[in-house]
Amino acid sequence: MDIGTRIEIDTDRCIGAAMCVLHAPAVFTQNDEGVADVLPEEERGEGAGNGPAVREAAATCPVQAITLR
Repeated sequence: MDIGTRIEIDTDRCIGAAMCVLHAPAVFTQNDEGVADVLPEEERGEGAGNGPAVREAAATCPVQAITLR
């Protein structure tokens, strides 16, 4: 994956299964309502948004709420 990959979450689609948090906890979190959110870049480790864990998180989302661009 190229540096600069943008991670988008369709919050209307997210059901709070937390598969993204399980696979890539350095990139994803859940808000107070249990909906997935992407941690700000400054809170992630360098390159954390471009690794295989992020691709796995997107692939295992049960409602395909995560898009990588």
